[in-house]
Amino acid sequence: MFHQRLGCSSISFRHQDLATALHTMRGLGFEEIDLGALPGVCDHVPYVLDAEAVEAVAAVVNKSGLRVRSVNGDVGDLNATLDAGTLVARERHLEMLLALAAKTGARALVLPCGAIDHEPVNTLESDIDSVAAQLIHASKRAAEFGVELWTESLHYYRLCWNTERAQLLADHLDGSDVGIVMDFSHIVASGGDPVDFVSRFSSRIKHVHLRDAVPATDNEPGNINLSIGNGKADFAAGLTALRDSGYAGHLSLELETRDVTHDERPAAAAKAASYISDLI
Repeated sequence: MFHQRLGCSSISFRHQDLATALHTMRGLGFEEIDLGALPGVCDHVPYVLDAEAVEAVAAVVNKSGLRVRSVNGDVGDLNATLDAGTLVARERHLEMLLALAAKTGARALVLPCGAIDHEPVNTLESDIDSVAAQLIHASKRAAEFGVELWTESLHYYRLCWNTERAQLLADHLDGSDVGIVMDFSHIVASGGDPVDFVSRFSSRIKHVHLRDAVPATDNEPGNINLSIGNGKADFAAGLTALRDSGYAGHLSLELETRDVTHDERPAAAAKAASYISDLI
């Protein structure tokens, strides 16, 4: 029904419990998902994640019959200065997320590009160095579980919020196995250009998130919570650039939108999937 490389993030149906969200996506015709594990954004995976919770979530996901492309998680601010006890807790949380990725057959765990704040804790250089070091460490741990480590290297609300900072992070990740997730909405909201993003990072792009957005103006911040077609993202140009770069990876609708009601979400997701499928 939809393009075989197009999936849907469970974040798109975060208002439903996990089993219901999986049933909704399967019913719409999706065969692949990203599993949202972001506290405060999507509660499909408990933030307090122990071995029992991992088994419980994996059982629900595996029963659905849907393939999992990635687990979109968070282990805390990667540019924060932590004490020994907090570091141990973070490492345990990372292990549990990686275990979940492995048990659900996900290809990768996705982690953010720093704290939800544009201002660095120390200096921009040292903060980005810290984020890169944590991501590289996580990628080495991920390899132990047979999965990859990706980062959404441009996130409008986090430390690396624009193309310039995404470039700085990519430079610090050079030579590592950390992949990049490209998100159309965050690029557009920050005033960036998806085509430029592809030209800069095509060799590292492992996955693509799809949602619409409008850039910031003098009076309003950028808005990343728009349905596809309701913003300024040029999906045709961006997807053409990806294709021309040789990108053969997968894409996912991450419809954390606020311009439709919950009752309208299934139809909106199906409409977006048909539109994007034609462009792929």
